Amino acid sequence: EYIRSSYFNKLEYTRFSSSVGKFVGFTERGVKIAADWNNDASFLSAMKAQKEAVCLHNVQIKYSNVLTKS
Repeated sequence: EYIRSSYFNKLEYTRFSSSVGKFVGFTERGVKIAADWNNDASFLSAMKAQKEAVCLHNVQIKYSNVLTKS
């Protein structure tokens, strides 16, 4: 799962989760920002593609390291 959180003054205001597939806002301002980002199809598809680019590549590396040590 790929998660991208945005913080301001130690307060999380938005989060993208690949399992949900969209941005979620946690503050009043964060809800507005999340709605704008969810309406931008190119930005939303780029965030969805991060799961394949970041997570799936590293899973194979970590999984092979665990198997060789077991």
